[in-house]
Parts: sequence; structure tokens; C-alpha cells
Amino acid sequence: MTKRLKAAAVAATLGFFALGAVPSTAKADEPYWQCVTFARMFSGINIFGDAWTWWRQATANFRTGKAPETGSVLVFRPEGRMSRGHVAVVSDILTDRVVRVTHANWGGSRGKVEENVTVVDVSPANDWSQVKVWYNPI
Repeated sequence: MTKRLKAAAVAATLGFFALGAVPSTAKADEPYWQCVTFARMFSGINIFGDAWTWWRQATANFRTGKAPETGSVLVFRPEGRMSRGHVAVVSDILTDRVVRVTHANWGGSRGKVEENVTVVDVSPANDWSQVKVWYNPI
């Protein structure tokens, strides 16, 4: 029940706390979300800076680990076009190797929030060091 209430509260406040530029294709009244701004607000974890720095910053102040938990932040290291990394909030645990995340500014959903996106651990050691993120168009 508290998870639903928290989600409802976040949904109700999304329009009030959006930061960032609005691209010319967006409607003026739609917020443009960056992943770090959204993850900070949605998770309550007060870390600032590029997404790739969150893991290092978290080790000094938060509990970290190699097994995602609901409400935790999944940190992606920089790679390819994702030069600043990415962060996503774990919204549900489906199995020990499959979770759902809620995140912003991913793939073709620039500036938008995507809810309950499937992420699969494909690492040989089952340590979440390599993942595949569901992206609807492909």
C-alpha cells in the first residue's frame, strides 16, 4: 500500500519539480526530465552529479550491493552514446535476474518518464554488471 501511495505522490508532483530545457518538439506545459533529477526525487536519495558518479558517491553514505531492491537506484556506467551514465529506480523485483525500473530520458523517450521497464541481468556472475533494458521499438 505504501508503494502505491508513494507512486501516487510522485505522479502528482512530477509537473512541479521538472528541471531542464524543453526541446522544440515538446509541448510547453510538459516537463523535460533528466535521469538524475528524476531518480533523486523518486528514490529520495540525495546524490548530485552525473549518473556515472552515483555509485562512488553512494558507497560513502548509503548501503550498496549487487542485488537490486525495490526503491534502490540502478547505476549504469558510461558507455557509447550514454557518456554520462544513467540511473534508474527499481520499481519491482520479478526474479533474481529480472527487475522493473522507472526512469527518465532513456532511448527514444527523451525527457519522458517510463514506468516499470523490464531490465534483465545478463552478467555471467549474476552480479548485475551487465544488463539488457527493454526498449519497446526494438
